[in-house]
Amino acid sequence: MIIPVRCFSCGKVIGNKWETYQTMLESDYNEGAAMDAIGLRRYCCRRMILTHTDLITKLLQYNRKSLIFKLFNCL
Repeated sequence: MIIPVRCFSCGKVIGNKWETYQTMLESDYNEGAAMDAIGLRRYCCRRMILTHTDLITKLLQYNRKSLIFKLFNCL
């Protein structure tokens, strides 16, 4: 969904590093080098960034109003 603001384990702020991480991956950095460059040294913070899946674009495809409209038109 949305990247957490802080690391769940240590509490370090990581929410502001997501976009930088994504742009570095697009510019041919590997995951480890990108996390080193933005200052993520702890394995708990690296886990938060590395295992995050961005599902918001998939969820936006499902419009609640259109689903309700289809349901009531079928009845």
